[in-house]
Amino acid sequence: MSWIETNGPVRAAVKTAVLDGSDWSKPVAVVESDDLFINYADFPSVAALPDGTLVTSWSRMSGDSYYAYDTVISLSRDSGASWSAGIVPHQDRSERQHGFMSIVSNGSGGITAMWLDGQDYDIVDSQGGAEAEGNAMQLRSTTLSSDGALSEEVLLDERTCTCCQTTAVALDDGTVLLAYRDRTEAEIRDISLVRQVDGVWSQPVEVSGDEWEISGCPVNGPAIDAHGSQVALVWFTAADETPAVRMAFSDDRGANFGVPMSIDLGAPFGGVDVVQLSDGSALFSWVERTAAGEVVLVCRANPSDGCGAPVALTLVRKGRTIGFPRMVASGADVWIAWNETSRSANGALIVRLAHATVELVK
Repeated sequence: MSWIETNGPVRAAVKTAVLDGSDWSKPVAVVESDDLFINYADFPSVAALPDGTLVTSWSRMSGDSYYAYDTVISLSRDSGASWSAGIVPHQDRSERQHGFMSIVSNGSGGITAMWLDGQDYDIVDSQGGAEAEGNAMQLRSTTLSSDGALSEEVLLDERTCTCCQTTAVALDDGTVLLAYRDRTEAEIRDISLVRQVDGVWSQPVEVSGDEWEISGCPVNGPAIDAHGSQVALVWFTAADETPAVRMAFSDDRGANFGVPMSIDLGAPFGGVDVVQLSDGSALFSWVERTAAGEVVLVCRANPSDGCGAPVALTLVRKGRTIGFPRMVASGADVWIAWNETSRSANGALIVRLAHATVELVK
C-alpha cells in the first residue's frame, strides 16, 4: 500500500507498507520533502514486478503553477524496506502537468509507464476551457528497463481529457491495455483504449459509447483489470445529464467489449475500481452520494447477468473525503482501501482497509 502523510503545513512524505500474511510491515518513507504534489485525484500508486521488485510513482512540483509537476518513479528490490532515488520517466521538463501515471510490468524485468503529458498544453492554471487546435493534453508512454534505462517516448493520443486517472493492466501474454478519458474537439469525453501487442501500440479506440459532452474535466477516470483473456472495464459518465457507473467485459484480451451495463443505484459520484476474478466474474467498486453522506459500494458481476445486489462498505457523513477507493486481489482474497475522516476527536483523514474472501466458481 502507498499513501501520503503530511508533516506540518508544507512538508509531506510518500509512504509504503507491505502486507505479509496478516501482518503489515512498518511504514517506510519513499521520499519526504516540501515540494511534493498533493492532490486528491492524482495520488501515488505501487505495483509489483514478477521478480519481486516493487515500483511506486509519486509527484513533485516543478514550478509555481499548481499544475506544474513531474511524476517520479522509485524502485525497491528488498520488499519495500528501502527505495531508490526517483527517476523522472518523461523527457519533457517544462513547468507543466505530467501526471496520472499507470505502471505495469513489461514482461522483460522492467516496467511500462503511461501518463498524461502537458508539454503542448498552454493552459497551465486551469483544467477546463477551450483551446486552439493542437493545444491539448497528451497521452504518452515509455519503458524503464531493470537496469534503469529509459526508452524513447511514444505518443499514444494527441488529445485527451486533462485530469482523469489513466488505468492499465498487463495480460499474461504480454499484451498491455491502457484505458483513459479521451477528448474530442467537440468536447466529447468518453473512454478510449489503446493496446500494446508484441511491443506495438494500437491507435486509440473509443469503447464506452456514451457521447458525454462536457466542457470541463470531470476528474473521474476509468479502471481496468484482467485475468487470462478475460478483461473488465468500469467508468463514470454523466451523458444526457444522468450520472451513471457503467461496466463492460471482454473475452478476447480487450480487442472487443460487450454491451455496457449500468451498475449504480442512481446517485453515483464515480471513483470507480475493478478486480477481474479467475472465474470470469469481477468485483466493481464506486462511490455513491446519499442524503446521509458518501457510501462505498461493491458489487460482483458477470458478463451474462450483470451486477448483483451491491454491498455498502462504509458511510462517511463528511462529503468528498473518501476519494478514489482502490482494490487489489490475490486469488480469492480481495482488499479495498479508501480515505475516511477519523471518528476520534481530532477528525484527521485516515486510510481504512477492508478484506474479503470471495467464493470462486470452479
